[in-house]
Amino acid sequence: MKKLSKKKKIALAVVCVLVFIAASLFVSRKIVSAKKNAGATTYTVRAEIYENVIEIAGTVSAAKEQSLEALNDGTVVGVYVKEGDHVKKGDLILQEDDSEQQYNLAKLDYDIASSKITGARREIELLETQRISLVQKIRDRKIVATFDGVIASLDVDPGDYLEAKDEIGTLVDTSYLTAEVEIAETDVYKLKPGQKVEFTFPAYSGTVEGYLVSYPAIGEVTSRGATVVNAKVRIDDAPAEILPNFSFTGKIQITDPEAKLVVERYAIGHEKGSTFVEIIEANGKTQKVEVEVEPYGIEYVNIKSGLEGGEKLKAQSSASKSGRMRINSRNGSNKSQQNNQMGGMGGPPPGGF
Repeated sequence: MKKLSKKKKIALAVVCVLVFIAASLFVSRKIVSAKKNAGATTYTVRAEIYENVIEIAGTVSAAKEQSLEALNDGTVVGVYVKEGDHVKKGDLILQEDDSEQQYNLAKLDYDIASSKITGARREIELLETQRISLVQKIRDRKIVATFDGVIASLDVDPGDYLEAKDEIGTLVDTSYLTAEVEIAETDVYKLKPGQKVEFTFPAYSGTVEGYLVSYPAIGEVTSRGATVVNAKVRIDDAPAEILPNFSFTGKIQITDPEAKLVVERYAIGHEKGSTFVEIIEANGKTQKVEVEVEPYGIEYVNIKSGLEGGEKLKAQSSASKSGRMRINSRNGSNKSQQNNQMGGMGGPPPGGF
């Protein structure tokens, strides 16, 4: 093995020194650049409304629904309503021919009257029992409303022949609307009957207010393998545009909305046990202000005191990741959902948050 000459050894040592110097300069520039970038970054304190809600979706149903169907075979002799008509409980909707039944009842009444003169007591009792059956057969030739409501659909005309169980329409009670919605097992403990529910319908421009009626004491497993509870929600005085079977999205309000002052946690500094921010004033100078904060999700804090909102703050540390989105906003203000935000409070915020 050849030994390096003295000149070559010196040249190699010089190269190593130059490489070390270059690497040191590169790292120093990176550190300085990072500090400059952190100092140049600013964050704006903004107001938003925090909502503690459970998201829901489904379709609404009428308070009551009656399928209008024939109880016996027969020819229709009268239709006394049309689609859209309001009816009262007991109103006659349709009449089938009952001439045979009426004849049988009249004949029986004659037999009963005759028996009261010449017949035995037991015979009269049997005839009166038979009369109850004939009266019921006459009633079964009619379709009547079983509650106050609106004729939602009707497809029958006088002269039509119906068979037993033929459906000819639907009666609905729309004095209120209901729906069953799936609640994840992890959210059931938050539910209380009477909680406000906000509904949004594709068929309606505004929102509709309702409330949580009840939820069962037992869950069930869906085809997806998720355990849920089917809670019942209700809308009183629904707008006329909202009809049974219309779809909706909505949210059950667990607590009242809260106003928050929110800013990225990288704008918060710590010094000698106190928490502070540096407000960038119009002239470019900064003003240090002590603040009280609490975690708000993973990347943000809620300013509890010290600021009013709208202030531009100097960064105190660099974000480890960029481009993190929080939640969707509506009508110009962010609306935080508990399931998205509060679950992240266990993350490691800066400075011991």
